[in-house]
Amino acid sequence: MTLRDIVELLEAEVLYEGADLNREVPCAFASDLISDILMCTKEPTLLLTGLTNNQVIRLADMIDLIGIVFVRGKKPMQDVIDMAKERGLPLVATNMTLYRSSGILYNAGLRSCRI
Repeated sequence: MTLRDIVELLEAEVLYEGADLNREVPCAFASDLISDILMCTKEPTLLLTGLTNNQVIRLADMIDLIGIVFVRGKKPMQDVIDMAKERGLPLVATNMTLYRSSGILYNAGLRSCRI
């Protein structure tokens, strides 16, 4: 599954032009707790979260995130989007809840990351 497929499935908005949506996404993890994200992601992962501060982008520097899906209609401020763009980290936003987004991706065949 690619990021482009995920954008379509979640009826999501890409938050900056030029994001690489052709990247393959091997797995996903959903959380609003940075400590859980750090402990539970051991492989290239798509993160689904409601966290919109710059810490989530810095988190991507420490672990291998394929991209970030912001849920519940949340969108980060422009400085956070700019940080992600500099790193080539795709950002998308959906109005769906974390639970619904996760279920849709799981039912479409995207597996959970190994913890």
